[in-house]
Amino acid sequence: MPWNKTLLLTALHTAKHMENHSPESASATSPASFSLPARLALLLRMTRPAFLLLTVVACVLGTATASACGCGLDVPLALGATVLAVLAHAAGNVLNDLHDARNGADAANSGGIFPFTGGSRLIQNGVVSEQQTAELAKALLLFLVPAGLLLAVKAGGGVIALGVVGLLLAWAYSAPPLRLMSRGLGELTVALVWFLVVVGADYVQRRQFFVIPASAAAGFALMVAALLVINGIPDSAADARVGKRTLAVRLGPIGAAALYGGLVVSAHLWLGLSVWLLIPPMPALWGLVSLPFSLAALGWLVGHVHQPQRLKPALALTVAATLLHGLGMAWGFAQMARLH
Repeated sequence: MPWNKTLLLTALHTAKHMENHSPESASATSPASFSLPARLALLLRMTRPAFLLLTVVACVLGTATASACGCGLDVPLALGATVLAVLAHAAGNVLNDLHDARNGADAANSGGIFPFTGGSRLIQNGVVSEQQTAELAKALLLFLVPAGLLLAVKAGGGVIALGVVGLLLAWAYSAPPLRLMSRGLGELTVALVWFLVVVGADYVQRRQFFVIPASAAAGFALMVAALLVINGIPDSAADARVGKRTLAVRLGPIGAAALYGGLVVSAHLWLGLSVWLLIPPMPALWGLVSLPFSLAALGWLVGHVHQPQRLKPALALTVAATLLHGLGMAWGFAQMARLH
């Protein structure tokens, strides 16, 4: 019958149109049509740049601990170490987006609180493809290897050990077969990475490992772990559906809130205790400037623990507290450096 023929032709035309204009197809071709500034802006968006500030602060803190101990300040080395650490963080973010796309976590996550949780959403929105995301991660990693070796020539062999461990942890966090984030080990992994960033920034100036940067790094790492815990709460339902067993999934909202409180309180208590033990100098207590922000975030979290979509203020306060904790300690160490 004529209408059957018309219906068939219409269906074929629609299928062809959908194939040519599917998100995956568009993501593979549309970036090529962008201007150079637009392409660079897209590459930047793929790295989730708002979170890269965390690594900058960690490097500032590590550089300040070395300067406070009279090790001087080699500005080019400090800038080089910071750039490499930021690029390593960017590579980790891109890898995380790639593997969360492949395991379905980001696609299942319709309740994330952007930009804090749920990834960049660029793959899910059809802006880029998984292949393009993988290529960016590969390019960043390929650049980091020779650049890290060059930094090691200038700063010492310890940079290689720190870089290798850091990159392995960043890879193992998301990538199979380890997928540490899915085994309840993601928060510990991320804390270890930022511990190494602070210690590494100090090592580049000092040329050796020392207890004072390790002490400062421990408190900062606890704050970073708390940030990851609270970020996991809005994503927990989607993560559970795809088998991504984060601590927020394993502990439930009340358990995750309790862990968050324990981490932020421990970070501030450790700073006070370490100063009392005469590990860092007294001015490092400037790091306690973050305590009101952490307590405000904890209060909001406790009050809305069963309403994850209302946690945006707590997420923002946690980011602010983490940055202020690192910057406050760095400011205190910088005051000590001025005395040398």
